Amino acid sequence: MNKFSMLLGGASMMVAMPAVAADIVIGVPNWPSVNATAHVLKVAIEQNLGLEVELQNGTNPIVFEAMDSGAMHVHPEVWMPNQQNLHDSFVKDKGSVVMNPNGVASFQGMCVDQATADKHGIKSIDDLTNPDTAALFDTDGDGNGELWIGAPGWASTNVEKIRAKSYGYDQTFTLTEIDETVAYANLDNAIKAGEPWVGFCYSPHYVFALHDMQILEEPAYDAAKWKVIQPTDDPDWLEKSEAAVAWDTAYLHVHYAKELEDSFPEVATMLSNVSFDTDTISEMTFALVIDKQEPLAFAEGWVAANEDAVLGWMSQ
Repeated sequence: MNKFSMLLGGASMMVAMPAVAADIVIGVPNWPSVNATAHVLKVAIEQNLGLEVELQNGTNPIVFEAMDSGAMHVHPEVWMPNQQNLHDSFVKDKGSVVMNPNGVASFQGMCVDQATADKHGIKSIDDLTNPDTAALFDTDGDGNGELWIGAPGWASTNVEKIRAKSYGYDQTFTLTEIDETVAYANLDNAIKAGEPWVGFCYSPHYVFALHDMQILEEPAYDAAKWKVIQPTDDPDWLEKSEAAVAWDTAYLHVHYAKELEDSFPEVATMLSNVSFDTDTISEMTFALVIDKQEPLAFAEGWVAANEDAVLGWMSQ
């Protein structure tokens, strides 16, 4: 083979090679705030560290498995204790994932639109076990109310099944699992039509800025009464679980692959320092969902407006 042929061969080989993968891959589960924070992290890394960042959709278990294998590097918003089993497996046991210590405080519970709560005196989660109350939320005429417990794939959705069983309102309500966007569109439509709505609610979230909601009262969290097992841990998880008390305060933490400390130490430093607060995350979700801002454009604007904070993440 002459030199010219060798060059052609080399060129053809290069053309046939797959595109170079991004330096950093951020996993993005299916709720609004994680989409916002993922884009903010992407922009912060690309603009300040000059690396290429890709976003990939994935459930919580998939993102953790991918951080363990090196296929992904970041989970922007791990809810603790919701994902406690994944955290324990990959952070504590395997040591392949690191948790940023700066948690964002969060509430989780059950909510009824305020107009319905006021009109019918609905204040407590125990009210949901009353068949007459449940009938207010019956939209398909089968005698049971319909209650949104979360999106498929959320750890909290499984917990809400446990809580419904523990309190007993799984006997008076059909527990529905649908995407959050659809669920809160149903809430908007119900309020506009003057119809009742009941379902899972949490903060940080735009919904409390958009609507008046009644958070249903519950017995205070008691660790001794909170026995929650996830399906990934036991096939009989629902039968063996019990949780007839309120959620404990949850905290949202960035998690990242430990191997970044060697491959991209400047990224690991940034991810270990990232810090948000509850109001900031709520404002982010409002901007994306209600104001319909394009996520990347929003993130670019947010990073520019919060330059000092972002640069602070980069320091040792």
